[in-house]
Amino acid sequence: MAKNEQILRIKFIEILLRERKDKGASYEEIEEYLEDKFADKDLGEELKFSKKTFERDKKAIAEILGIGISYSRKRNAYYISDEELESSQDSVFDNLLLVQAYRDTKDKTDIMFFEDRKSRGLHHLHGLVHAIMNRKLISVHYHSFSKDDKNTLVLEPYALKEFRHRWYLLAKEFSKNGASPGTTGKIKAYGLDRISELEIKKSTFRREKYDVAKEYRDLFGIVSKNDHSLEEVVLSFDAHQGQYIKSLPLHHSQEIITDNEKELRIRLTLYPTYDFKQEILSQGERVTVISPKAFRDEVEDEYRRILKKYEN
Repeated sequence: MAKNEQILRIKFIEILLRERKDKGASYEEIEEYLEDKFADKDLGEELKFSKKTFERDKKAIAEILGIGISYSRKRNAYYISDEELESSQDSVFDNLLLVQAYRDTKDKTDIMFFEDRKSRGLHHLHGLVHAIMNRKLISVHYHSFSKDDKNTLVLEPYALKEFRHRWYLLAKEFSKNGASPGTTGKIKAYGLDRISELEIKKSTFRREKYDVAKEYRDLFGIVSKNDHSLEEVVLSFDAHQGQYIKSLPLHHSQEIITDNEKELRIRLTLYPTYDFKQEILSQGERVTVISPKAFRDEVEDEYRRILKKYEN
């Protein structure tokens, strides 16, 4: 694992180039920025930086964050393109920072307090990634929350997706009637925390065309669109809650319609699935569904059912 000083360096470089995405920064400007950051005594690290080090840092940023840093001779500046920023995975680096911070404080129990969580099934990640990359069939015991017993399933694994701190396997159940691989069922989400006894088969499957990014682009959460139609949803939040919604948007399609001292009104374009409805309900009285009417009525009916439980 990268040392503390290198982790901090590449994070600061990434932050600087994000902030200056329009004009970029020269090597000298990057060096000066790092010197200012490392001058903070509370950081507890000494800066070790050179052009050779910078080349290693660029490579590390590409490997860890999936972000390529380009150079413009005309501007004498390093920069991150908009395409690179859109495809970056910040959560990967955030997790690396957490691991490093945990290592630094593991003997000091009064500094970092983590939530108590049960296993999320992450010990299966390595095996599942191997199966996905090599198109291997897998066998698992799966315990659905809607059923009491475990089912043994043979699956064609396609991808892994995170939602609300849970990881899900996107996979299709393999035909049990001897049909050719890739010809039956639809791709579903299986929670890794409910998977046990993972076995990677020697048999391979024929992967059908399935664009995960495209499939989930207009969705909120992990539930597929099913019979829902793509809708333009307008929501109104009180001004206080609106600050949170602006700092952490609900969806990439979020557009601000109104932003004043009374409300934040936004527009989203997505499929209003079960996951999205649950998110709206979790906002309580701080949000009002303006449109579409059908979704507004659905949320209102849900509140009526909730209130009815408290009538007696």
